[in-house]
Amino acid sequence: MKTLTILYRERCPYCAAAKRGLKELYNENPVYERVPLKWIEETEQPQVADTYPYWYVPSIFDEKEKLFEASPADTFDTLKKALRTALESASR
Repeated sequence: MKTLTILYRERCPYCAAAKRGLKELYNENPVYERVPLKWIEETEQPQVADTYPYWYVPSIFDEKEKLFEASPADTFDTLKKALRTALESASR
């Protein structure tokens, strides 16, 4: 099982929505909880965050491969769908 890396900011409303979506996905499919997640708060770990190619948070990576990068126009459903896709991929 692969580890997903999620770059985020503590006060980011999109990141809060992604965390809410993640909880919903765990309730819908408990298998997703087995996927290891590595959370990187970009303001607390800028030297680590800078090694990833992204502009917006949340951003989801498998190793250094970007699976998703939020944009200001994204809805909750868009974020949740991206999380589901990433979790499905990582759980194979």
